[in-house]
Amino acid sequence: LCRGGLAERLCRLQNRERSAISFWRHQCISDAKIPPDKSGVLIVKILEIFEECTIQVAICQQLEHSPATLSPKDAVIIAEEPILKVLFTRETAAHLKSRPQDVIHIYPPWQKLLLRNADVPVIMNTYFSQKVLLSEHSEAREKTYGLTKMLIRKNIISLAQTFRLDDLDDELHQESSDNWVACAPQIHNNCDSKRHSLALSAVNDSLLEMVESQGAVGWREAQVRVIIQRVYCLPARQGYRSHVQGNKTLLSNGGIFCRLCLLVQDAYGMFSEVQLQSLSSADDIEQYWRRWEGKFCCLAGMKILQRTTRGRALELFSLIDSLWPPVVPVKVPGQSQDSEMMTTNLPPPSFCYILTVQSGEVHVEVDEEEQISNLYQPPAVHGLNKILQIDGCNERCSFWAQVLYLRLQTKHSVPINQREILLFVTDSTLQNVVDMTPKVVAVSVTASCVLSMEVMEALSVASQLVFFKDALWGNGRIICVERTVLLLQKPLLCSAAGADLSELTGPVRLDELDSTTQANSVCALRGTVVGVNESTAFSWPTCDRCGNGKLELCPQDREFLYCKECSEVVITPVLKMQLEVFLSCPSRSQSTVKVKTYEVQSVLGKEVGLLNCYVQSVTSHPNCVALEEIVLL
Repeated sequence: LCRGGLAERLCRLQNRERSAISFWRHQCISDAKIPPDKSGVLIVKILEIFEECTIQVAICQQLEHSPATLSPKDAVIIAEEPILKVLFTRETAAHLKSRPQDVIHIYPPWQKLLLRNADVPVIMNTYFSQKVLLSEHSEAREKTYGLTKMLIRKNIISLAQTFRLDDLDDELHQESSDNWVACAPQIHNNCDSKRHSLALSAVNDSLLEMVESQGAVGWREAQVRVIIQRVYCLPARQGYRSHVQGNKTLLSNGGIFCRLCLLVQDAYGMFSEVQLQSLSSADDIEQYWRRWEGKFCCLAGMKILQRTTRGRALELFSLIDSLWPPVVPVKVPGQSQDSEMMTTNLPPPSFCYILTVQSGEVHVEVDEEEQISNLYQPPAVHGLNKILQIDGCNERCSFWAQVLYLRLQTKHSVPINQREILLFVTDSTLQNVVDMTPKVVAVSVTASCVLSMEVMEALSVASQLVFFKDALWGNGRIICVERTVLLLQKPLLCSAAGADLSELTGPVRLDELDSTTQANSVCALRGTVVGVNESTAFSWPTCDRCGNGKLELCPQDREFLYCKECSEVVITPVLKMQLEVFLSCPSRSQSTVKVKTYEVQSVLGKEVGLLNCYVQSVTSHPNCVALEEIVLL
């Protein structure tokens, strides 16, 4: 808030008001204790209660006095005084828990409002109110009523009705049992009753108005219409998906549970993240994404989990920023919506409500038959060459790339289920250029990025074309974080933005080792073997069928080896050897190049190349490059 501005002054005033009300209520130790000062106290008896625009309206009769010895029926009614309409805020109504026939003391500074063309005065500013229990019978009645929930009629009044903008159907003016809602949540027993209840409730198009009118507890009978911009999964429980077998990284679902989430946007451009049901895996994300993304839906049965800001949720707002500004005009609060709808010069959202479902309520109703909304912004797909030229930081990007090699990061201080996976990818925009652009780039997949079982299994066995949706680019790195989705199929709706998305046809080329090569990258290597580190050399047998390096002695005949992967006896195992050799490389003549290789043919004086290698480390003191020979997928 601007220092000394109207918003700051209003905030301070509201804080002082809340403090004064809380202090006054604290002084009233019990409902039976009435403050001694009776000057200006308005005493009313409630006849009827209903709710309108989140305000509780009580139709009351004014009482001259209500001594503690009298019951409510004996209280004297002033015949000359007209009936009063008393307004209570949501917080005051929750504190009073009033019912018809209750007697309420309203202390100053209450105000009386006389409306033109209305006979009933309105009483406002009723923050300092107290319900009076006049007898032991009333106390017993109060305890009994406390166990049951009273139904309060809610009058749903639209702005169109207030300003007479439309000719509304007669049904909207009729009161029905669906406009009576309990003070506590009601769980409907069947889907038909849920749909019937929602059909009769008002549909809003503003998330902010819905949140402000329904409160943090949530809304049940009301619903808001929004557009689904993104569908993704967030991790709901720790657990991950990788283990190491020999020199290969295998991906598997280790029991991770995820939560289906929607990023929705209303007609005013405001965003909200809706967290729906938990899934045992992310395998269903593709069907939800294809069916729901870009469609309108109605949300109901929601409650606010959190109000988050840009500073506390950078990754969420990086996704929101990629969808800003809107592609079509949006409504502007407080302005005419006929012609002054805006798309330019709109400030990006600074906060976002995280919504979650309430048990037993209708959650999301998606009209899957409806056309894709004009407000929907599909992912803008670029070639990797274009993404590497982005100047900004924390920018979301989407691309279609071939995965050549994957590697689990080996930081021993981090548990294996929280380690990152490096995917080395390329596309035609990198392979077909001759400038200094790298031929292959690394994509870091963090533990918070939920992968489907289909993607994990596919990447474990072969090179795949993968669609990276809403990855994060920044500081020269591409990172898959929360809300990034990896798919094996090309999206039906995407904006190519003139990018070359043609598939690779020829053999894949890696960058050769040179002075610009960095650690945690892949490269091609050529040179001459000048030394062997015999102290680190060792060999082991592998299966000649599947390559499994963990063979056991055969139980029936211990002279042979047995492969559990194939469930077969290995008659002619293939001997694998790990050697650490030193190479003389023309492209890096001033450095000591050390390579961990698995080829027995690498002997002194032999020309080697081209070897596909992973760069483990690059140091300047001493000037050394450590690499490991790899096999591409």
